[in-house]
Amino acid sequence: MKLQYLATLSAVVAHGNLTAAAEQVNLTRSAVSLQMKQLEAYFGQLLFDRSGRHVQPTAFAREVVRTVDRAMAEIEALRSHAARAPGGLVRLGITDSAQTTLLPLAFADLLRNAPQVELQIERGSTPILLDELKAGRIDVAVLIRPPTGGSSRLLWTELLNDELVLVVPKGLRAAPPAQILREQPWLRFDRRMVAGRMAGQFVEKLVPQRQPLIDLPSIDAIVAMVGAGVGVSVLPRLRVEHLHAHAVREVSLGPNAPVRKLAMVRRKAESDHRLLDIVESSFVAAARQLKA
Repeated sequence: MKLQYLATLSAVVAHGNLTAAAEQVNLTRSAVSLQMKQLEAYFGQLLFDRSGRHVQPTAFAREVVRTVDRAMAEIEALRSHAARAPGGLVRLGITDSAQTTLLPLAFADLLRNAPQVELQIERGSTPILLDELKAGRIDVAVLIRPPTGGSSRLLWTELLNDELVLVVPKGLRAAPPAQILREQPWLRFDRRMVAGRMAGQFVEKLVPQRQPLIDLPSIDAIVAMVGAGVGVSVLPRLRVEHLHAHAVREVSLGPNAPVRKLAMVRRKAESDHRLLDIVESSFVAAARQLKA
């Protein structure tokens, strides 16, 4: 059994299918399939449920991936700590959605492993941060990757994928999303936000010409209004604090639900910048913790 096989397994579980995983690890789909069978022989347990139309990872496979990701993160932390990392200021742009999820974990990692790195935080929406990055006013940004993929002149590192869901009052009777959106007032997430545009486009396809009750730029405000029974909204999956603080629940939008991609981005001209590598490593480790 080769360690590379475990990295391939992690890619398969992360992407949900063999084809996408094969592209990430630069192998053919058949080579990935063969590695998975060899891992199953090594562990003596099935890693995938092949009874349905799509291959699904078993609970044991997910446990293996969590263990591998933790081990790799710890090894990377040791490597980073052992090397004499440079110190200095990094101007980091970050969206609201990442400030309460990724930033605390990443910053704690930096304090432990690279206390000589100083962060200057700039808050902003994705379009503003991309403009700031291209103009050289910030060094790196954590933001929502545009659905078109983002500029090829930039270097992108995927961090987290958040599926969009329909957020409804907790006591609302169960019904298909289209019916709920036709019958309940729609609180639209600001279309100036990437996730807001994604949500608006999805609602337009599901319920054409549906008009919103109001446009709101804040997920916190929308969740509070849904909890008060004002209406419903299509939003990225909620944080645990939202579900505990407000009388709301999530309704799946099905297999075609939009997915918001949180990513770190920097200029390609600085692809070999050690200080930015350290910051990126901390955010990648934070994303692994949230996925576990």
